[in-house]
Amino acid sequence: MIQIISRAQAKDLLIDAQRLNVANPFGQGPQAVVKAISHLGYVQIDTINVIERCHHHILYTRIPKYKLADLHQAQTTDKSVFEYWTHALAYVPTADYRFFMHDMKRRENDPGTWFESVDPKDMKKVFSTIKREGAISIRDINDDVLVEKNHAWASKKPSKRALQLGFHTGKLTISERVGMLKKYELADRHFDWKEKPRAAAPEDVCNYMIDRALRSQALANVESICHLEKAQRKTMVKKFLAERLKNNELIEVALKDQKKNVFYARSEVLEQKIKPSELVHILSPFDPLAIQRKRLEFFFNYNHRFEAYIPKNKRVFGYFALPVLVDNEIKAVIDLKTDREKQELLIQQWTWVGKHKSVATKQRIEDELNRFEKFQLASVK
Repeated sequence: MIQIISRAQAKDLLIDAQRLNVANPFGQGPQAVVKAISHLGYVQIDTINVIERCHHHILYTRIPKYKLADLHQAQTTDKSVFEYWTHALAYVPTADYRFFMHDMKRRENDPGTWFESVDPKDMKKVFSTIKREGAISIRDINDDVLVEKNHAWASKKPSKRALQLGFHTGKLTISERVGMLKKYELADRHFDWKEKPRAAAPEDVCNYMIDRALRSQALANVESICHLEKAQRKTMVKKFLAERLKNNELIEVALKDQKKNVFYARSEVLEQKIKPSELVHILSPFDPLAIQRKRLEFFFNYNHRFEAYIPKNKRVFGYFALPVLVDNEIKAVIDLKTDREKQELLIQQWTWVGKHKSVATKQRIEDELNRFEKFQLASVK
């Protein structure tokens, strides 16, 4: 039997699962970084730096006293998080490493067309260099015979794609970032495994993905669990969801006004007392709450547009627009830019969503913008 809940209750559940209804859910310091990433499952990485990069922004949203050095320590010194591919490049808890080893092996067996141009000699060269010299970045390789770029994201140095292939197959790991510059190290040497993890079986990977989604989304379905995943994995996840439902581990949930869209949840999640959010968050467009656009629109009646790659005359919200979560509603979208030279956070455009415009709401958002500005400028002082 499908349990029917209100849209307001559904949003409260989602915001609670994302830990956006509590002022400081994870504490502070490198340990808070690990706790946040472990709870969310992963934190997406992106290079755009109109404001502070999204991985730092996402962590700051849940860790008020977050410092960029905290993530660096977690990755490079504590080695409690690592980088790998989820639906995009992301930080993932090292405790979950074994759930990614199946994909590493799959990419070793079938690297795909992007890596078909990698010469085994280049692979041997980068591995020998790293074994001899320790972690390196692409800037440390100066003896490549340069080639023409065949893609905007490609490099004239063949070694770059060799390093990327080593990373995707799990032989190499990104041991450190200096800004956005990646340093590659032998995975075994970086993690210094006392006992190397054993790859999780495909069915265990699917159950891991289900548990990750239930923890961080509260209400999950195949699409939200398998965001941008291949059809084969979606089929397996669907099978395990059906099994859990049959075993009464999960229940089916729908909204009063959208009964055809069924989600899965743990029954105890619906029984708990949720603290309604009284907070304001300037969200990254890559935030876990916002990254699945159709899901965001379904629950919040708000269709976010990422317009950085859209011609200026076709933009609605602005180049790098950020949704603003006030209590349990998206009430505004603000296009921001950090002027690091003048030490200012600039509002390029402010767009109200729905009928939420009010003096009181604007003041709350401006108060949060003042706090957000301090975070934006902290790394350039």
